[in-house]
Amino acid sequence: MNVACCIGNDGAFEALETILIRHRLACERLGGELALMRAIRRRSYDLIVFEMTGSALQDDGFFSWLGCRSGETTPVLLLGAGTAPERIAEAFDSGADEYCALPLEPVEVGARMRALLRRRDRLPVQRTIEHHGFVLDREASVLRDHGRQVELTPREFTMAWLFFSTPGVYISRDTISVAIWGVGSEIASRTIEQHVYKLRKKLALGPERGVLLRTAYTQGYRLELVGSGAAAIDIEHTGVVQNVVC
Repeated sequence: MNVACCIGNDGAFEALETILIRHRLACERLGGELALMRAIRRRSYDLIVFEMTGSALQDDGFFSWLGCRSGETTPVLLLGAGTAPERIAEAFDSGADEYCALPLEPVEVGARMRALLRRRDRLPVQRTIEHHGFVLDREASVLRDHGRQVELTPREFTMAWLFFSTPGVYISRDTISVAIWGVGSEIASRTIEQHVYKLRKKLALGPERGVLLRTAYTQGYRLELVGSGAAAIDIEHTGVVQNVVC
């Protein structure tokens, strides 16, 4: 089994590596949040370990990414030293699965990791999403509007899945860049805006459809559902969508 580790503290990493070796888990250390996101796009991991730094810039970016992992079953274990309870709660609300305080206690960390891996094997993966007549099938990378297939490029479908899987949540431009292009701020805001514009046009989003895609300069983009039409999510089948780009 492979574990992706984003840990800046050398002592904490060495302690965790010893625990992982004891449990026959291979460890890959990644230098920062962006490197972690890029690595996850290239290969699959059985567990992700992330050290909370206390820096709002880095931790909030990771929390935003966590919130966009709809349907993903890879468990996330957070580490932190003297982390405020409010920040730990925010991490769990964003999608983290477990938290361990530094310095690490080997017996406790090992038990928590085993529990996470057992839980992962029992979880189904989200396969389809439905909002107001829009149905997204990520196994086929197809979006239908009241039964009619909408022609989308792979990037446009990935963007649509990102928004439709997290309604009501602002998604930052950096998170969108990593999810679709595999890079962070190197992608110009104008490029993202062009893709958002095309998606709005192809799906004819607006108040009359009950689905809005709002832009906030400092926060990013947010899908909003208006009126009736509750979401239906099918998680009976497993399978992971790949962020294929054209």
